[in-house]
Amino acid sequence: MRLRPGRPDIGRYTHRFSVPVAESRAPLTVTWLGVSTLLLDGGASALLTDGYFSRPSLARAALGKVSPSPARVDGCLARLRLTRLEAVVPVHTHIDHALDSALVADRTGALLVGGESAANVGRGHGLSADRIVIAVSGEPIRLGAFDITLIRSRHSPPDRFPGEISAPVVPPVKASAYRCGEAWSVLVHHRTSDRRLLIQGSAGFVKGLLAGHRADVVYLGVGQLGLQGESYLADYWTEAVRAVGAHRVVLIHWDDFFRPLSEPLRALPYAGDDLDVTLRVLSKLADQDGVALDMPTVWRREDPWARI
Repeated sequence: MRLRPGRPDIGRYTHRFSVPVAESRAPLTVTWLGVSTLLLDGGASALLTDGYFSRPSLARAALGKVSPSPARVDGCLARLRLTRLEAVVPVHTHIDHALDSALVADRTGALLVGGESAANVGRGHGLSADRIVIAVSGEPIRLGAFDITLIRSRHSPPDRFPGEISAPVVPPVKASAYRCGEAWSVLVHHRTSDRRLLIQGSAGFVKGLLAGHRADVVYLGVGQLGLQGESYLADYWTEAVRAVGAHRVVLIHWDDFFRPLSEPLRALPYAGDDLDVTLRVLSKLADQDGVALDMPTVWRREDPWARI
């Protein structure tokens, strides 16, 4: 089969970039920062998933060695005016999620929360044991005003670097050193506002995994989803959206993560994904269920609970 050249034109989907802008009095806001990096800010407490800001080029990731870029990380934290976090939570430990997680935790005084693979990313950076929290699947963790529950899920197929990270990762290393590790469904409850969300960083699922859990909003990872059969997309929607009774779905992990955040985002190329297929199928499912289907705007403080 010949690979399709080019990439989807996200300009066709401008009407989807419609997550409400957060008002100043919003009790909890979400800022998307590419891939599955999300800043959840409740005022007194804030969490960050992944914290992937370095975004090395494809050539470097494929042919060379990678390491966090302190300049890019510090620049992004400064733009966010972010100096303090309760925790950094990698949704799994591939390079586009975990490369910078330990550095961001170090810069912000945060805990690094995840599985043994994430712990080994932290250990390689020099984080002390008291700064690393190893999650137990299904058991809530209290972090400031948040309760988070990490539930062991699956990565979207194919997983190009499967397996766990069994020893500390000390950059610079090949991108393949960042194996998938534990892929989590992350349930977040902000106790102050009683707002709940699910962060599904990768388009994988386990049937029945989220039964009995509730979330008004799902941040739904769609990387590689457009390469799957339509039945897979329908099953994914059922297991990640219908299962928790969500009213709004915000699509993440569709952007080309080898492009720096200083440049306009663009979709992954057709060789790696097909966002057009994803939006065609998920739009139908969302319409059937009466669920709002949106895409986030990078750097913008948004309130996905508004108007649902």
